[in-house]
Amino acid sequence: MNLLEALLGRALPLAGRRVAVSGAGGSLGRALLLELQRRGATPIALTSSAAPLELRDSEGQLLALEQVPWRCGEESALAQLLEGVDILVINHGINVHGERSPGAVERSLEVNALSAWRLLELFVATCERQGRPDPAAPIKEVWVNTSEAEVQPALSPLYELSKRLLGELLSLRQLDAPGAPWRLRRLVLGPFRSALNPIGVMPAGFVARQVLAQASCGLGLIIVTPNLLTYLTMPLAAVWRRLYFGLVTRRQTDAGP
Repeated sequence: MNLLEALLGRALPLAGRRVAVSGAGGSLGRALLLELQRRGATPIALTSSAAPLELRDSEGQLLALEQVPWRCGEESALAQLLEGVDILVINHGINVHGERSPGAVERSLEVNALSAWRLLELFVATCERQGRPDPAAPIKEVWVNTSEAEVQPALSPLYELSKRLLGELLSLRQLDAPGAPWRLRRLVLGPFRSALNPIGVMPAGFVARQVLAQASCGLGLIIVTPNLLTYLTMPLAAVWRRLYFGLVTRRQTDAGP
């Protein structure tokens, strides 16, 4: 490990931390699991595939990997697991490309937005219930992959609509983050090669390394894309939402009406 990696490791301690990644069977999910393991974390694969997930390191060695099967709509089944998770990476999604049928609308909203939101809320509720018994320990975190489709065309209207919805929900939730026993990071990723986007220009491994590098630098808004416009439009959108949502909403407590 070089000096830079050592410094980054102190900024975002990963050694020994349990990190659960949804969408683990996809190209980015697999790349994140490998990179997390390389940095000393204990990765957990959340996958909807019935087949066991096999990952090999750079030397071809098969990694021992905890795998947890789950399906969208069954997020509550992960409640017990999430109690022992330090970082949750919400990374699952679908792309129906040019479809626009009612079924395609329902699938896109369910998987890309509502399922991710339910998983986020489940983890946040767990963190708030547990609190921070040791203030010196690293805070628990949740990372959500929304993609740059939040603010840029993706040639897939339903993908864009569902990702924008997820982004808006994150912006609302982020208003409650100051002082909370959890931290929320947003991953805004450009086109990387995957089953959803076989013509993506970025290798998934490169994207995974960039995500962890930026998180290690303390960034809450993580952008990885060759599209320079996204580096301007996404922060502006985030600031506008924060101002607007902060003005017209208030935090709801359990004791409220």
